[in-house]
Amino acid sequence: MAAAWVRVCAVIMIGLSGAAAQAQGKTPTALVVGGGLAGLTAAYELQNKGWQVTLLEAKASPGGRSGLATSEWIGNDKAQPVLNQYLQQFKLSTLPAPEFVRSPGYLIDGDYFSAADLATKQPATAEALKRYEKTVDDLARSIDDPLNPAANNTLFALDQINVANWLDRLQLPTTARQLVNQQIRSRYDEPSRLSLLYFAQQSRVYRGVDDRDLRAARLPGGSPVLAQAFVKQIKAIKTNSPVTAIIQDKDGVTVKVGGVGYSADYLVMAVPLRALAKIQMTPSLDNQHLAAIKGTNYGWRDQVLLKFKQPVWESRARMSGEIFSNAGLGMLWIEPALKGGANVVINLAGDNARLLQAFGDKQMVDQVLIRLHAFYPKARGAFTGYEVRRYGTDAGMGGAYLAYGPGQISKYWRLWERPLQRVTFAGEHTDALYPGTLEGALRSGQRAASQVQDLAAGKSFEPIKVGPAAATAAVAGAAAAKQGGFFSRLFGGGTDDKAKTPPAVTPVPADKAAAPEASKPGFFSRLFGGGADKSDAAQPAATPAPAVVPAAPAAPAPQAAPAAPVEAAKPAPAPAAKPAPHAAKKTPAPAAHKPAAHHPAPAKKPAATKKPATTEQAQPAR
Repeated sequence: MAAAWVRVCAVIMIGLSGAAAQAQGKTPTALVVGGGLAGLTAAYELQNKGWQVTLLEAKASPGGRSGLATSEWIGNDKAQPVLNQYLQQFKLSTLPAPEFVRSPGYLIDGDYFSAADLATKQPATAEALKRYEKTVDDLARSIDDPLNPAANNTLFALDQINVANWLDRLQLPTTARQLVNQQIRSRYDEPSRLSLLYFAQQSRVYRGVDDRDLRAARLPGGSPVLAQAFVKQIKAIKTNSPVTAIIQDKDGVTVKVGGVGYSADYLVMAVPLRALAKIQMTPSLDNQHLAAIKGTNYGWRDQVLLKFKQPVWESRARMSGEIFSNAGLGMLWIEPALKGGANVVINLAGDNARLLQAFGDKQMVDQVLIRLHAFYPKARGAFTGYEVRRYGTDAGMGGAYLAYGPGQISKYWRLWERPLQRVTFAGEHTDALYPGTLEGALRSGQRAASQVQDLAAGKSFEPIKVGPAAATAAVAGAAAAKQGGFFSRLFGGGTDDKAKTPPAVTPVPADKAAAPEASKPGFFSRLFGGGADKSDAAQPAATPAPAVVPAAPAAPAPQAAPAAPVEAAKPAPAPAAKPAPHAAKKTPAPAAHKPAAHHPAPAKKPAATKKPATTEQAQPAR
């Protein structure tokens, strides 16, 4: 009897151990929603760890917010370590950047100036720019940890102030202010819409990183080449698959694409916040996440590619890299065309881009070409065509890339880094150090993939805390302004005793950050002529758009590279579920590095404890 009992126990133990082994041998599954570089990275990393991954992309091909540049400037290992890691891994070749493009240039009233030219030919402007950069550096140095920019009440108070308010107190000469405005709106958004704390934090990240590090090489074909390298590695990609609903339960996640359901153990959500607003989630997102979707500012940008039979500018100017204009041409750069000739890529950013939403593509290109022709009379005759990419009017983007407005770091800082049950989040907007950039998108994909693995291993994630209470922050900021010290240096702009007693700074609430200013120059003088007033960049959101011009037929969009043919995971019928309330739709408010996502080149180099990233200058993502 005893022997029989032992045999029964042995059989039970063998069965249990067999079941455990079978459970351990089960291949974990994941869904990735969004085929931009963040989603592609997450899918690639999970697949390399043995996961069965299916990527769902709403558009006809993966790639996300790639720009129009046929050859993209990228940083070196110091500036973009993750990007360079993947370039080496996929054996993608780059070309060294010529020395003359490794520092920004300036186009002032049609004349090109390098930094050295500016110092000798326009010393007042050059000196004002140096003073601005020194003040930015002081601002950046006030932040010890860029991952915790609101570490004390004084810094927390900066989140209530917009950048235009701060710039007004520097009293820069007109030309210098125009160039600074253009640089800030191209890299982030309109200064009047941008949190001073966010600007300071980003300056801290890039402090100590030279401009030369940010444009160290050229990537022929731009970020789409990197996207296709990822696509070739990922086994299951479903394009033309817009997700409408996500249902989580204790056993897994089900995603609905129309009438089809896909099920997996975990999910990576790698779409911009505007696209997330259109997806029903069950259980629903909490109020803070819904408010972030609706309230987080995105930098706006239109990108225009003008094609010419031959260069129409002076060869001695050698314009390329990052060039900032005071004549309303936005941030531009020039590159050789793939089949001869030359291309000019122009980023119309901030409120300039918002106002141009009333124009058709052809009318917008005509206005840009008029300004270029005024400086270079051969432009019309050599012009052969154009392409336009509008990020603000894309329903899935609502802008180009994340750019926190006043008060938003206080509410939403690092909110999307924390998983929600079985869902992790990726995208340039979820990276605290390099939002709006190609580097930030890649880093976020790696983080989200790692979090999925941690969730599967049973790890829990605590919420990330944001700085001090807002009430005490405002009091501390006012007290600091009266006492001098940090706020005196920040807003005084001088070195003598009188300059050390600046007017008190009044924090600007987020909802009034873009309040109309008196006596603005007209739309075209601001957009293309640059007003004489130093506050020309602080154009409010409420400014009425110009009269609508009948739109001419749009030029054919550039043909996207086809996604590698892949066999998607077998769809499973989606279980019936009660409809969840829609997430609040984001009101576009923009920026690259970021065009993102993705973001033009990042902010002026503030130092980083962690290595920086580049903007998707195609920045959208900055």
